[in-house]
Amino acid sequence: MPIADLSRVYSYERAQELAIGNQQVAMKISATIITFNEAENIRAACESVAWADEIVVVDSGSTDATRDIAVGCGARIIVNSWPGFAAQKQLAVEAATHDWIFSLDADERVSPELLASILSLRDAAEFQLAHGYRVPRRAFYMGRWIRGGGWYPDYQLRLFHRLHGRWGPRLIHESVTMNDGARIETLKGDLLHYTVRDAAQHRRAIEERYAPLGAQQMYRDGKRSSPLRRALAGPAAFVRSYVLKGGFRDGPAGLTIAKFAAYHASLKHSILLQLQSRSRDVEG
Repeated sequence: MPIADLSRVYSYERAQELAIGNQQVAMKISATIITFNEAENIRAACESVAWADEIVVVDSGSTDATRDIAVGCGARIIVNSWPGFAAQKQLAVEAATHDWIFSLDADERVSPELLASILSLRDAAEFQLAHGYRVPRRAFYMGRWIRGGGWYPDYQLRLFHRLHGRWGPRLIHESVTMNDGARIETLKGDLLHYTVRDAAQHRRAIEERYAPLGAQQMYRDGKRSSPLRRALAGPAAFVRSYVLKGGFRDGPAGLTIAKFAAYHASLKHSILLQLQSRSRDVEG
């Protein structure tokens, strides 16, 4: 993976030096990660948040070495049967020792610039802090960092005070919902996302996770489809990704992303139509 040498930046001692010198740390942060068979990712993920005051890994029954590797990195492990993405992430929040939470996915890494932004907050007075901080996420796909297609900056709220926010009850594209009146600011520096490795994995992710869960979420939200909407969804998604959101700037990767956006949209509406049909059959 084309990451700069982060070992100097991610060492705990260096993080403390950069943040506060010999002063007392004011903001205590728990880094939370949810996992299932993430042996190839978990070490780098834990090293990416080694600056945190603790690392909490909630694992849903991995059969590989995920938990052993995480323990070796100093993480505290909790095993919990899979309740869904948002619920598992919220469980990690509630299990954390500290009120400030930094949530990381196993395939994400904190860039040096983002780390510097986070560390700059740690000795700030409480009145100077927002209640939550969102960060821009940049994806690595087909050998390059993606700029267009709606994939960047892809802001994610990942650092927050748990008394002022929680993971919302969504099946897919889960996010932190902040309380009314909470102040949210944006940090500098990217959260690096090492997303699907290749087109085959991308297709599987759409077919096995994104489209089914997306359709279920649409159905729960009261949204409905039709044969016409299904026919239009794919072309509209392609144009939006490749043209309107600048996917063409990313060359072949941008074209592939746009094609998969079209496939995802079409499949999601097909599944939604199936859900509607089943519901009518049951009601009938």
